[in-house]
Amino acid sequence: MSETAVIVQKAYDWNLWIHPRIEKFPKSYRFSIGQSLNATSLELLMNLVDATYQSRNSAPLSAAIRNVNRARYLIRMAKDLRLLPEGGYEYASNGLDEIGRMAGGWFKHSQGERP
Repeated sequence: MSETAVIVQKAYDWNLWIHPRIEKFPKSYRFSIGQSLNATSLELLMNLVDATYQSRNSAPLSAAIRNVNRARYLIRMAKDLRLLPEGGYEYASNGLDEIGRMAGGWFKHSQGERP
């Protein structure tokens, strides 16, 4: 499996994991933090898919990195508001960390290839 396919699969798996948990947020948070986290997570996946199929992929990679950082703060807020259990927070943050490192490396590599 190529490196790009790995990061897309990790983002896909992360989305599959987070969405059922968002559905369990209390109603008062589901349509604020939950909806933002849902949109950010899906946008992250779509940015990585777009970057996979574009030769000049720095814009979607930059957007993916931005979405990783947004999701990190939303996950942290969900933990602080006790919307996610401690173990859920660890899993979510580790997954985002890995996706962020891979996207950052891919972005740096794509910048180095330009004349």
